[in-house]
Amino acid sequence: MSPVANVCACGEYFHVDDTGELCLNKGTMGLRRMVQFSTPGTAKFRKADYPWLARVRVKVQAGGGGSAGADAAAKQLIARPGGSGGGYAESLIEVGALADVESVVIGAGGAGGIGNNPGAPGGASSFGGTVTAIGGNPGTDGMTSGTSNTTSNGISAPSSGAGQITSGGGPGEGALRMAMRGMSGRGGDSWLGFGGYGRTTSGPGGTSRGRGGGAGGAFSSDGKSYDGGAGGNGIVIIELFG
Repeated sequence: MSPVANVCACGEYFHVDDTGELCLNKGTMGLRRMVQFSTPGTAKFRKADYPWLARVRVKVQAGGGGSAGADAAAKQLIARPGGSGGGYAESLIEVGALADVESVVIGAGGAGGIGNNPGAPGGASSFGGTVTAIGGNPGTDGMTSGTSNTTSNGISAPSSGAGQITSGGGPGEGALRMAMRGMSGRGGDSWLGFGGYGRTTSGPGGTSRGRGGGAGGAFSSDGKSYDGGAGGNGIVIIELFG
């Protein structure tokens, strides 16, 4: 008769189930999966879809602010500031604190302004009612067409939302004009993205990179009209721990 082997296992990490199989204890398996909600709008997270779930780390990025459009008169100039980046929030949540179904909101980037109109604010993003991030502020349309030396203030960052870690996003940079030369403002960065570029020649607002960055400002000279840029869309990332 062959000898029976004895196996010792740490009870903190393992248990023997009813069938005699050695299994990992729930809550000790670490990161098992990551779920992303990236399309602007609303979605649902159902914890029953993951029966092994022990806790989640939720990362919530709001949308960035759009920049204003610019339409200068002939032989005149307009430069616009950039929109600010969207806010960010993060929390680690035990499975027992989750509702059976949690609502997820993904904020869209703010639209760019048309003509001499301001941009739109970025949309807020959230997970349930506990982790929220505020959308970026839009670029303004304060500079009128002309050639006099002037500036437009930068755009303040949004305030912090709610969560264990929160950030308000980066401010949009200001714009300036010196006769027929100038510079539009760069968009504010976000936790998960970068703002659109500023420019010194005519063109639309610069496009952001990543998620939640503010749009760069539009620049118009000598009767050429350009729309503002759109801010970057937000995202909600859920890391699932078993």
